[in-house]
Amino acid sequence: MSDLVRTALAIDGDLLKAFDARMAAHGYHNRSEALRDLMRGALTEAEWANPKARVVAVLSIIYDHQAHTLAQELTHLQHEDYHAILCSQHVHLDAHRRLEVILMQGTAGQLRRLADTIIASRGVKAGKLTPLSTNV
Repeated sequence: MSDLVRTALAIDGDLLKAFDARMAAHGYHNRSEALRDLMRGALTEAEWANPKARVVAVLSIIYDHQAHTLAQELTHLQHEDYHAILCSQHVHLDAHRRLEVILMQGTAGQLRRLADTIIASRGVKAGKLTPLSTNV
């Protein structure tokens, strides 16, 4: 981190108390790092609001790997947008369920559409897109 700038904030006592409790619960040792992470999160969210922004993301899904043709469909969807898929990895959770993690890079609009299509596939039990940024 370069060029640290110190600043003062006026914060309501109850809000600060609640923030300190959240900060401690998440393992932060100081307010500065907790505030920096909140700022980065807000900037990432704003970046993802622009569908043309170049971003990265992680898509996590759990699916029934015995569902008829689902594995092939998921592979096909990833191959159709191969330029957005950096890599994927799956593990078997039990005899029927797989957890797959897909690392993606592209525009925010493209990654959201691809994630929505994958999550909506019949047999996918749960899915979550984690938007990230390389700019903050």
